[in-house]
Amino acid sequence: MRLRRMGDQASRTPVDAHGHAGAADLLRVHRPGMGSSFEVRLGARVPGGLDLACRALDVVEALESQLTIYRDDSEVARLNRTAHEAPVVVEEGLFRLLELARAISEWSGGAYDVTAGALSEIWGFVRGPRRVPSDAERADALARSGWNKLHLDPARRSVAFDVPGLVVNFGSIGKGYAIDRAVDVIRGHLLPTSALVHGGRSSLYALGSPPGRFADRWDVALRNPFDAETPLGAFRVRNRAIGTSGDAFQRFEVGGRSYGHILDPRTAEPVEGPASLTVLAPNAAEADALSTALYVLGPDAARDLVARRPEIGVVIVEEGPSDRSPRVTAMGLGPGDFSPT
Repeated sequence: MRLRRMGDQASRTPVDAHGHAGAADLLRVHRPGMGSSFEVRLGARVPGGLDLACRALDVVEALESQLTIYRDDSEVARLNRTAHEAPVVVEEGLFRLLELARAISEWSGGAYDVTAGALSEIWGFVRGPRRVPSDAERADALARSGWNKLHLDPARRSVAFDVPGLVVNFGSIGKGYAIDRAVDVIRGHLLPTSALVHGGRSSLYALGSPPGRFADRWDVALRNPFDAETPLGAFRVRNRAIGTSGDAFQRFEVGGRSYGHILDPRTAEPVEGPASLTVLAPNAAEADALSTALYVLGPDAARDLVARRPEIGVVIVEEGPSDRSPRVTAMGLGPGDFSPT
């Protein structure tokens, strides 16, 4: 079955709420999607709450069918096959997502790049097996990647590629976008409704206040990359998104060397970044993409971003001294936004 009604439970992931309401106060509905699981949490007394949660998850399911590169008949798969031949007109929401992704790609100088799907493919992160590609494979994939090879025409809502073999991949922004669209469904409910919507271990949006706590904020645990049983603290968020990037749990070894799954699109090489980097932002799509970009760019870029954009917050988790105790660095957060344990 796709639907379950269950009580609240303590969080062990970076995007799970905890301690905000009793078991009887929440309706939780979840469904597999985009390689993980999406969940909607609503107040148990919201009229039509179960139907509302299901409609929000229906949107996620429809977006997966549109954005996936694992199905040849998806809109994105067709775009990747044909946009080098002639401009392709795409659905309005997809065009807006491409505009956002390209803008973040350009801002980051390619540290985040929505066109870098070919790089993930040669490392085996798309269909496997995971492996270290040759220099020739890296050079070929880099020649078929690059945000400046992606052209968007707002007047026609069309997309064109400069080269064949360019692969748009929404792996670092798609979950957040799906969450934002699901939240739009909940915002459109007849009665004002608060909700927590999250996808997997990496993306979340907190809408309104937890049930029974007017004008309060949702509590969201920050996962400890070195000890999943011991959270490092708690975010407190309202009408705000959280996105986390890290490779502590997604690595493979070849010849005694460990490789993470987050690649620098500018070099086609895995990044040796922090254990995790979390971004708080106004929407989940931006939180997702910025967490990836800043993971690649490093702490100096994070400090510069939060200095220019007060609505952005960043928390970086790194391995500490010899005892391996985590070191947590928070940037751009206001009073009460984050409480370390």
